[in-house]
Amino acid sequence: MHIHNLDQWRHAHDFEIHDRGDEHKVLWVVGLTVVMMTAEIVAGMLFGSMALLADGWHMGTHAVALGIAAMAYYFARKHAQDRRFTFGTGKVGVLGGFSSAVVLAVVALLMAVESVQRLLQPQPIRFNEALWVAVLGLTVNLVSALLLQQSHPHEDENHNHDHPNDHDHTHHHHHDHNMRSAYLHVVADALTSVLAIAALTVGKFWHWIWLDAVMGIVGALIISQWAWGLLRDTGKILLDRAIDPQTVEAILHLIEADADNRITDLHMWKIGANQMAAIVCLVTHFPKPAQHYKELLAPVRNLAHVTVEVIHCDSEPCIVPPKAR
Repeated sequence: MHIHNLDQWRHAHDFEIHDRGDEHKVLWVVGLTVVMMTAEIVAGMLFGSMALLADGWHMGTHAVALGIAAMAYYFARKHAQDRRFTFGTGKVGVLGGFSSAVVLAVVALLMAVESVQRLLQPQPIRFNEALWVAVLGLTVNLVSALLLQQSHPHEDENHNHDHPNDHDHTHHHHHDHNMRSAYLHVVADALTSVLAIAALTVGKFWHWIWLDAVMGIVGALIISQWAWGLLRDTGKILLDRAIDPQTVEAILHLIEADADNRITDLHMWKIGANQMAAIVCLVTHFPKPAQHYKELLAPVRNLAHVTVEVIHCDSEPCIVPPKAR
């Protein structure tokens, strides 16, 4: 066969590029967060509230994390056609989510340390002024959450998104770890604002000044749990161990149910938050073109890049019976 134009046989690797709307949403949230962060830190220092000060620091580090999310979107889109990225830039958003999770964990640690210090050495608090600032902070958090809500995963995180019999390819936003990390940062901000309001309200009427520091510790524990979940999810993808066993078994079944094919080597990994790649090596007495085996794998959802190696066996011992493997 003579090929006169190689370009018609090439394919793009921009498997998971998001529109610029996500970038704009995150940038708006960054702006709101920076303004409110400054107000809360200044107010916390002036009015003596640890809960308010912790919320301000928290928002500051989240502004950095949200900035990472915005840069990840920009970088992934800018380099989508760059062939130096062998499987595209789909993992840039995952890396952004992982980086943001690290920031989230550091925030929780700093909040816990400072709260323990305030618990051991209580300081006077100007409750009325601090309460107004905390309520304003919560309002900003809720507005930011609404901006990001459309891109946040609403479905059950435990759902099997790589189910081989599901042909729907339209839900990639549900597993955008970059947007998920941005949303979690905003929700964490809202949580610390709620805890600050609760602590300041109780402290004002019952004079429980120590509750201000306790709420800081509670917030740190909850945020650290969120950080761990995001680190775990993104870390598995970055280390290429995020493929569930059911998807692997589905591929084995689809290939080996055809003729006398036997898969001798199978490598699978994610090239983004949702899209998967696979290298399939099989042995058979009845070899067919690679495209035939790719078509056999069509029912596997989000399998975006497949490489097939076919080994022709011309003697009976080549094929290992399924029960013997």
